Amino acid sequence: MRLDKFLKVSRLIKRRTVANDVSDMGRVFVNGNPSKPAKQLKEGDIIEIEYSNRSVKVKVAKIPNGNVSIQEAASLYIAMN
Repeated sequence: MRLDKFLKVSRLIKRRTVANDVSDMGRVFVNGNPSKPAKQLKEGDIIEIEYSNRSVKVKVAKIPNGNVSIQEAASLYIAMN
């Protein structure tokens, strides 16, 4: 699954266009490297998102097939902060 779609489906970022913009600004890192929105994710990847006043670091627990419910979204990743 693409990075921007995973960020939206997992609700780490609310909209896919915002996920694209944040990635293009170089504020999203996958396994320590700046990543583009089209980066293909796999289970076990570490995603770090730098916001203006904090950063969020998560590990991809599973890749969904399509959209998921709000309750299931939090099970897609493991918080590492």
